Amino acid sequence: MFLQSSIFVLSKNKPVVYFFSGQGSDYRLFDSIKIDSGFVKKFIHYPTPTRRSNLKEYSISLLNQIDTTSEFYLIGVSFGGMICCELSEVIKPKKIIIISSAKNRNELPSRYKFMKMFPVYKLFFPQLLKMGSRVVQPIVEPDRNKNKKTFVAMLKDKNKFFLKRSIGMIISWDREVNNRKIYHIHGDNDHTLPIKKVKTDFSVVNGSHMMTLTSANEVSSIINKLLLSN
Repeated sequence: MFLQSSIFVLSKNKPVVYFFSGQGSDYRLFDSIKIDSGFVKKFIHYPTPTRRSNLKEYSISLLNQIDTTSEFYLIGVSFGGMICCELSEVIKPKKIIIISSAKNRNELPSRYKFMKMFPVYKLFFPQLLKMGSRVVQPIVEPDRNKNKKTFVAMLKDKNKFFLKRSIGMIISWDREVNNRKIYHIHGDNDHTLPIKKVKTDFSVVNGSHMMTLTSANEVSSIINKLLLSN
């Protein structure tokens, strides 16, 4: 009993790293990410947004999963990185690290501007969009097949309404600038959010949009470097 209490106290005193997954993934995206033992990993759960939710409102709705009374860090991948950028305006983490993501809408590919002007995705049923994601993802990011079972399982478990509504939130994202430092890790072989549009701090050679799982050693090394530096 004393040992269990001691372990709890030690864990309680450690800084917490909150992980935000991508649009078509969940906590399993971070299965191969190893962080220093001086930190505790916690994963953010995404509830299904309402039809009219925007990215800022949705990000704020996740605050009840974050303990801001002690030292904490935010790490987000893709859609999760965009959420971290929105949260940077309302809470004060020690550091924010985004991976395979965009810090504002200026770093999104031009196709998102086109889809904002012509939102044809709204015409598709949620189930059809989900099926389309399962077909398109391995074509756009072929190295995802290294961990095919995990990626297939994550997409299969995603709520179809979450997928459609999160697409809308990304397309209509209105953030133009960032008011605090955000550390950006990006792969030079990312076909979903090409690196040419991104101002990155760390570039991963041959890293794809899925590199959190497929190039986990390289990504983990950069994360730990940032967590342990002042």
